[in-house]
Amino acid sequence: MLNFFKYVVYIFDFFLYNKNMERKIVMIVEYNGSNFYGWQKQNGKRTVQGELEEKIFLLTHERCEVEGSGRTDKGVHALGQVAVAKISSPIPLKNFRVALNKLLSDDVVVKSVKIAKKDFHPRFDAKRKTYEYIVDTSKTRCATDYNLVTYYPYSVNVERMISASKLLLGKHNFKGFCSSHATVQNFEREIYDIRVTKSGNKIKFTITGNGFLYNMVRIIVGTLLEIDKVGEENILKVLETGDRSLVGKTMPPNGLYLKKVEYFN
Repeated sequence: MLNFFKYVVYIFDFFLYNKNMERKIVMIVEYNGSNFYGWQKQNGKRTVQGELEEKIFLLTHERCEVEGSGRTDKGVHALGQVAVAKISSPIPLKNFRVALNKLLSDDVVVKSVKIAKKDFHPRFDAKRKTYEYIVDTSKTRCATDYNLVTYYPYSVNVERMISASKLLLGKHNFKGFCSSHATVQNFEREIYDIRVTKSGNKIKFTITGNGFLYNMVRIIVGTLLEIDKVGEENILKVLETGDRSLVGKTMPPNGLYLKKVEYFN
């Protein structure tokens, strides 16, 4: 009877210890989205969230939900996705990152880890997000980076794209730059900066804002690439009317990268 009592006390102390040891770990995650069905878990499909949760379980023997700063679509990449996991394992942070990366597949890696405040939320606390979109305008496509850039073998007007991009700066109703599949009610977003840079046959679009609607970056890039056809006047008009038909096409996902998420605290 005494041994049984000691066993019960041991079990109680074990769970109490683990509860008190629970930590909220923030991870900066980089991944090549080519072979993922996006970030969010889906039954029977390989996703980044699912991959992280599976490998954390193998490492810690704990089931946890990994929350991200946002959901990237199938084929979209990330250089700085912010993800959070609550774990009770006492494994040191440095060892946690090294051991987790050994378990993860080659197309996803945890770049850094740290302890977050208990009330930190990677999505709701985000203040700014930066996306990059890379286009290859070569006359002949490249076979080695086909899933990392979008092939666009057409003439482009870089100077006009830069000029037109300034019309999108500031707070606007971006309903016309949003996919019809979006479920949000508020379409107002603020864009702080858009940069269009050309190096050889590659064009990079870097866009920073307080948040983005579904496919918003890909539609902005498609509009700027077709600016000679769309015209600046239609950009202004779509910001007023929300008419999606006035602007460019939605570009493919493979040229898009979630570059950075900022929190300011």
